[in-house]
Amino acid sequence: MKPSTPDFLPGTVTLVGAGPGDPELLTLKAVRAIGAATVLLVDDLVNEAVLDHARPGARIVHVGKRGGCKSTPQAFIDRLLVMAAREGEVVVRVKGGDPFIFGRGGEEVEHLRAEGIAVQVVNGITSGLAGLTALGVPLTHRDHAHGVVFITGHAKPGDAGTDWPALAATARNAKLTLVIYMGVSGATQIEQGLLAGLPADTPLAVIQHATLPHQRHTVSTLGDLRGCIEREGLGSPSVIVVGDVLRGLRSLGAAEPAIRAA
Repeated sequence: MKPSTPDFLPGTVTLVGAGPGDPELLTLKAVRAIGAATVLLVDDLVNEAVLDHARPGARIVHVGKRGGCKSTPQAFIDRLLVMAAREGEVVVRVKGGDPFIFGRGGEEVEHLRAEGIAVQVVNGITSGLAGLTALGVPLTHRDHAHGVVFITGHAKPGDAGTDWPALAATARNAKLTLVIYMGVSGATQIEQGLLAGLPADTPLAVIQHATLPHQRHTVSTLGDLRGCIEREGLGSPSVIVVGDVLRGLRSLGAAEPAIRAA
């Protein structure tokens, strides 16, 4: 039986994950939500081709959120969402990746519910999965990784941030793959912290602009994290993946991957 799905109604908000970049990775439900919207609030990292699915006459508001750059304040975005919903618009908030993985989706949902506005979420493919898939490598593997940790490399102001040595010890003991978002600017600290619990020859990959035609990546080892980023000139948006699932790719000398995300 076909599962029932709620309609996208006036006065409601839908948070839509636009995926890592490739517009063909949108879910069918995401396409339907974008097409139903009368107002779309769109993040900076969303591929413009995603908006081809918007209905004629829909109002598109770009609310940039990009690390290291001038961003639209979150409080202002929250006010726009509430205002548009109360005006009876069909509101869709379009975010890169998945709204609930480092996309502040949880904060927006809490705010909207507190204001009495109905809100739903449409998941998207997160870059931490799509980036490694583009290299033909899994995040988990029966022989190499029993699980995966998604973690941010950029702490909230005033937050002490991640205990990297403790995380490294857990990853070693539990055979986990580490996927680090927003970690390029803190690569030195991350490298030093993880080396407290993981060998320097632990393989890693850094993937920039995952799934897009201009995707770039490098494969190296944990002891060379900062060095390989500097040599290759990699920047944001990138994900850093650390773990034994990469050993096969590392042994190939980081050759051009035969498998890309599709």
